[in-house]
Amino acid sequence: MNKQDIAEKVHSVLGTTKADAERAVEAMIDCIVGELKKGGEVSVAGLGIFKTKMRAARTARNPRTGETVQVPSMRVPKFQPAKALKEAVR
Repeated sequence: MNKQDIAEKVHSVLGTTKADAERAVEAMIDCIVGELKKGGEVSVAGLGIFKTKMRAARTARNPRTGETVQVPSMRVPKFQPAKALKEAVR
């Protein structure tokens, strides 16, 4: 399932136009991304928590040349599923 499929599902449930459904899905994604960029977290009941964490700096290896490369620490997105989602998938 992709973003277009989700918009189709929203369209069928709400009965709005497809364009409105696509804008609703896009707005939701923009809200989540915007909050994560600020370093916050987004909690969706029954789905889970979107948040960021710091990944430590490390030494990696370039597979082509075998040369070692320093990778700096960085903030990466993380998703923590809710208990209800875990149980629904089982």
